[in-house]
Amino acid sequence: MANFVTVYIREAHPTDEWQMASNETEGVCYAQPRTLEDRLRIARDFADRSHYAMPMLVDGMENGADELYAGWPERLYVIDALGRIAYKGETGPFGFDPDELEEWLSANHAAID
Repeated sequence: MANFVTVYIREAHPTDEWQMASNETEGVCYAQPRTLEDRLRIARDFADRSHYAMPMLVDGMENGADELYAGWPERLYVIDALGRIAYKGETGPFGFDPDELEEWLSANHAAID
């Protein structure tokens, strides 16, 4: 059995750094969070807007999770029952491949139990 969680790290396309037109079209324009409260507010807004059902964690302002897992802008990992990295996907957006992860999980389900 696998449990899934999302970790929200620093903003990928903030208005004060590298804003994308699609963010404006979708109405998701945020400055890079400067406080944990700002980061939490953006994560909650995303979860509310998209009816996101997966549990979400928020990286601290020291960016410890991002530093440890090199997650920016997005990345998929599987951590096994002993806390070891069992699967490490490529960084997104081009290496972000949920289908590859699904195949890996199907082939390796025993490795993560």
